Amino acid sequence: QVQLVESGGGLVQAGGSLKLSCAASGFIFSARDMGWYRQAPGKQRELVAVIASDGYTNYNGPVKGRFTISRDNAKNTVYLQMNSLKPEDTAVYYCYTNYGGGYWGQGTQVTVSS
Repeated sequence: QVQLVESGGGLVQAGGSLKLSCAASGFIFSARDMGWYRQAPGKQRELVAVIASDGYTNYNGPVKGRFTISRDNAKNTVYLQMNSLKPEDTAVYYCYTNYGGGYWGQGTQVTVSS
């Protein structure tokens, strides 16, 4: 049974930082690409960042230089370090794996106040 459990969301002031974690189970974590997506109210879900099984990373334009995705294969966990947060980063953040056609976590709320 595949599980993706996000944590680390919360309320932060603009300019602040948060670190999200996603603990994965039910598949061979080290062999799979992992990603973070977000969905703001009234908007479509969008890619934030991805990290391939070989460690290659890619970021959506608005977060480049502010967010960092990383993974710890020993802990089956993917992280998203978010710095210099802006109100427009407010969204529910979801963890994703491309294993078995794709699985999503339940999401964690990030709210950035101005």
